[in-house]
Amino acid sequence: MTEKQKNLVTRAITGALFVAVMVAGFLAPHYMVVLFAVITGLTIWEYTGLVSEIEGVSVNRFISTVAGVYFFVALAGLRLGFVEGFSVFVPYILTIIYLIIAELYLKNENPIMNWAYTMFGQMYIALPLSMMNILAFQYDAHGNKTIDLLLPLSIFIFLWTNDTGAYCAGSLLGKHKLFPRISPAKTWEGSIGGGVFVILVAAAIGYFVDNPAQGNTMSIVEWIGLGIVVSVFGTLGDLVESLFKRTLGVKDSGNILPGHGGMLDRFDSSLMAIPAAVVYLYALAMI
Repeated sequence: MTEKQKNLVTRAITGALFVAVMVAGFLAPHYMVVLFAVITGLTIWEYTGLVSEIEGVSVNRFISTVAGVYFFVALAGLRLGFVEGFSVFVPYILTIIYLIIAELYLKNENPIMNWAYTMFGQMYIALPLSMMNILAFQYDAHGNKTIDLLLPLSIFIFLWTNDTGAYCAGSLLGKHKLFPRISPAKTWEGSIGGGVFVILVAAAIGYFVDNPAQGNTMSIVEWIGLGIVVSVFGTLGDLVESLFKRTLGVKDSGNILPGHGGMLDRFDSSLMAIPAAVVYLYALAMI
């Protein structure tokens, strides 16, 4: 077996295990919370490690990671009803304040860059991933808590479909570069093809889960709208991470997933798609 074939097998096995773990995480609410708390922690840890390699930048990896995980768990507890009131976020706010004030005493070379990279990690990773709790744990018109794990799972189904469709369409038809300065391999044909695949999958989900007797159920058209939003912003998220890596001069964000790179490489699309989906669903008054 050649090296290329070995890499292909490794990538396939890792990809299958990754999808299996992700889907299993949506079988129960506590599974999802644990899974994405771990994902949040690993992704922030990876991110802080990357930016700490920049000359003159010093980011507290441990405290930044703990803060991001706490924010995710705090929002999960709030949405699930385990805690009440936004006082649950006070420790998080105090931690961020500490990270800012600490620069007064650490005498680092470039405190502004440290602040910028620290806060960007929270905004770019912790906040979007924490919004999974908003998608999964909702409240109906009467204020009763409802749990819908299909909705957050569908975000990843759309992202995976978009990637697969874009790869297939791009390989067969791709001629016009989408963003050659940042990602030379991406084409307009591939992106459009990925979007078409997502629309078909979204329509299928909308058809099979449609239940007029149940409140807050989205129509097929609304599911298609969600798919388009995820497809567009998922592609933008991929490009944002590509720009981030190009700026740092790295090919992969990490090597935790053999054949697939790091956590940022796997969840880059979701970091833009999740907030966009939340805004879209709020506009429809579905969450």
